[in-house]
Amino acid sequence: MSLIIAIIFFAACLFGIPLAFAFGVSGMVGLWLSGLPIELVASKMMFAVNSFPLLAIPFFMLAGELMVRGGIVRIAVTFANTLVGRVHGGLGHVTVASGMGLASVSGAAVADAAALGSALMKPLGQAYGRPFGAALIAATGNLGPILPPSTAMIVYATIAGPSLSLPALFIGGVLPAVLIAFLMCVYIYVTARRRGFPMTGEPFRLSVVLRTGFRSIPAIMLPVIVIGGIMGGAFTATEGGAIAVVMSALLGLFYTRELKLSDFPQALLHAGLTTGVVTVIIAFASTVTFILSIDHVPNDLRNLLQGLTEDPTMFLLLVFAMLVVVGMFMESTAAYVMLVPIFAPMALVYGIEPLHFALVFILTLIVGMLTPPVGALLFLMAGMTGLKVGEIAREVWPYIAIQFGVTLAVVFFPDVFLFLPRLAGY
Repeated sequence: MSLIIAIIFFAACLFGIPLAFAFGVSGMVGLWLSGLPIELVASKMMFAVNSFPLLAIPFFMLAGELMVRGGIVRIAVTFANTLVGRVHGGLGHVTVASGMGLASVSGAAVADAAALGSALMKPLGQAYGRPFGAALIAATGNLGPILPPSTAMIVYATIAGPSLSLPALFIGGVLPAVLIAFLMCVYIYVTARRRGFPMTGEPFRLSVVLRTGFRSIPAIMLPVIVIGGIMGGAFTATEGGAIAVVMSALLGLFYTRELKLSDFPQALLHAGLTTGVVTVIIAFASTVTFILSIDHVPNDLRNLLQGLTEDPTMFLLLVFAMLVVVGMFMESTAAYVMLVPIFAPMALVYGIEPLHFALVFILTLIVGMLTPPVGALLFLMAGMTGLKVGEIAREVWPYIAIQFGVTLAVVFFPDVFLFLPRLAGY
């Protein structure tokens, strides 16, 4: 039965059928073959999305929309440009810094890349060429699901259950994100010098830095308050998302004064559409996961892997290799719903800390957003720029190597990357 479901699912994806519909058809066929009542589809879908932590996703999506429309992102870009705009590859460093700032509020790769593309694609294309600029924005957008408050981490923690602390997972994502951003900046600097990219930005002037820095303080404090409150236990991730929405709206309306009341319907619509896609995928994928579980696929897979190796590190490497392939063909949210219930319990059997396994799992799948043939960020940037996916893919491979390299570092050196969560008491 599981083989039939897999064939139906992948055939649907190959013919370009939307992912949620492919999951829905696969799940209903599986229920029909198993002889279970079709009403289970609705109940399993409702159970999968009836979760308070998942409410954080639309809040953070909306906060990101309001930040862009309210000019808060533009303020952050201006401040970053005064700091590093005059070094080699300065505009690229500005893109990375701005992406980290936006990621610390929205937590979604596609939303972050779209916002950065609208603000920075034109100057990046003029300075460095459109393929390089598009690849850089796509790779920078991938920081969104790594830095807190990450929607990917919210989904993972919701599925994994009480064995994993969401604040601990948020803290655990900080060091990998900073390391990826640093290595990206090193690559940008080296490439800018090697290719002779022109200097961008104005010469460093302390008065300008102080003025732009003072103006950007409210924008900087927004993620500090929200993420600090979540990690400090002052409020939950969902409550933090609601606070981020209120703060973003107030800053846009009364501080930058660029946000208008007429902007709210469009912002709500965009946030709702993005959230709807994620929610529908979670709902339909849960039915397929249920069918696989009653067909004993998790137990069979567990026995297979345990027959191959009893070493925890080798198990992590096997999971890493499998997720690299999965990420090339499947949307990451669907992969969480299908695979976390299978592999998270297996990691406990191997004696791997839930937080360590979660970081490896999430980081590996996130890179799939950049990898052909189904890299969502590549298609987003192709649509925004009019470039072919292949043109962007040729420039994106160094960033993929950087992100995979950091993921492997997490596999082999867990104590380094779990230091911050342990320091915080998790």
